[in-house]
Amino acid sequence: MLKIVLTGPESTGKTTLAQQLARHFGTIWVPEFARSYLDDLHRPYEQHDLLEIAKGQVELEESFSKKANGLLFLDTSLEVIKVWSEVRYGRCHPWILEQCQQRRHDLYLLCQPDVPWAFDPQRENPGDREFLFEIYRKELTALNAEFVELAGVNRHRFQNAVNTISIFLKS
Repeated sequence: MLKIVLTGPESTGKTTLAQQLARHFGTIWVPEFARSYLDDLHRPYEQHDLLEIAKGQVELEESFSKKANGLLFLDTSLEVIKVWSEVRYGRCHPWILEQCQQRRHDLYLLCQPDVPWAFDPQRENPGDREFLFEIYRKELTALNAEFVELAGVNRHRFQNAVNTISIFLKS
């Protein structure tokens, strides 16, 4: 099973791209567990919620892995929760840190913040996307993860992703 993660700052088109790529490559994608968790929370989230979100994301990924056709797209990964926790709270739960080391994925598409920010009640950082992008880049580099920075708007971003994945699959 090859797993390709869409990662990066909020509002960079990760969900749309995950859906498009799964459709293009004839497979499925794993949604971001945090969305449904936060929708059902009915209170402001706290740091301990991030551990529950991380565990839910792992369970979701495992469940969807059983249904995929050998290629699985992930709308997020634990690195996002790690960055989120460290930026918001200055620390991250040890279980999340351990899982980031253990749960490596085959390819990460790091989405650049070159698309317009779109309001969403769950989004918090409209002015920090460049700053956060650099954190994601450093995080993926520190993990020795194979990643490609993905730029472009709409169809151009999608085509860049398809080209990158096609090359990756041939290697």
